[in-house]
Amino acid sequence: MKAKVGDGVYLLLRRHGLDPTLHFGPFVELNKDNLGKDNSLYSGRTYLLPIDAATLAGNSGANSAEAKAEAAVLKFVPGSTTNVPLFGEKYARVEVQDQRLKGTVYYLVSGHGGPDPGAVGKYGPHLLAEDEYAYDVTIRLARRLMQHGATVYMIIQDKNDGIRDDAILQMDRDEVNYPSDRISLNQKERLRQRTAAINKLYASHKGAYQRMLSIHVDSRSKSQNIDVFFYHHENSALGEKLASTIHQTFTSKYSRHQPDRDYSGNVSQRSSLYVIKYSHPPTVFIELGNIRNDLDQRRFVIANNRQALANWIAEGVLADYRAK
Repeated sequence: MKAKVGDGVYLLLRRHGLDPTLHFGPFVELNKDNLGKDNSLYSGRTYLLPIDAATLAGNSGANSAEAKAEAAVLKFVPGSTTNVPLFGEKYARVEVQDQRLKGTVYYLVSGHGGPDPGAVGKYGPHLLAEDEYAYDVTIRLARRLMQHGATVYMIIQDKNDGIRDDAILQMDRDEVNYPSDRISLNQKERLRQRTAAINKLYASHKGAYQRMLSIHVDSRSKSQNIDVFFYHHENSALGEKLASTIHQTFTSKYSRHQPDRDYSGNVSQRSSLYVIKYSHPPTVFIELGNIRNDLDQRRFVIANNRQALANWIAEGVLADYRAK
């Protein structure tokens, strides 16, 4: 959007229906190389808004890297739509179904990415990489939360994959860390990158209801078929509550859809995990299964199963917020 003479950030945001108390930080982050002293605007220059630019302006050609990197902030009106290129052509159009998560902010982190594929399992002639399957569940979850009016940030992003319905998700190394930083080769630095991005955004949304979820596909003995496990910081009552609520949702779903199968997933403390220890929002770390186990692999390669995992997590998130 072009700034007019006399415009400041607050005025520009208000003119386009955005709350400056929520969107000032994201706006500055998006436009940091195009601002004057004290974050002043230059009249006549075009600035990116922390909402899908194509929807807001009716301009389908708005697809800059920065706009793709920024999470869509939906208009909280049931039936309204936004276009999110990160979700891929098939799933880019997102319709707001209701306002149940209005005012909430979620940071979603899929495990590994970039130079680190995480655990790798052999499935017939194919290799299944943890980061690809964790990413597909995570981005499906992002879309689901947006449909309920949440503000969602995908911290690890693959701008050309989108949501994929293929059984075999091809491995690549082009994921980036929000907003568009190359993921480090160093493991500790990779973790520091994602927590730093989260904590910076967390500060910009001060006062909002904020949560973080980190999603992984576990790696254990090939023979071990495992259920979904949830971890939180020992000193985070809110993180424990979110973990327990999502766990209860999974327990209920397994009881309904697979009554002859015991569900052994649980909730426990894991304060030493880097993203749990250093992320400022209440955090839940989720392990979805074992990428090296034959039974778990057969679950992960079915797109509907990946969508079901995302849906069940979203239901737990909704229940957690409803009980806040």
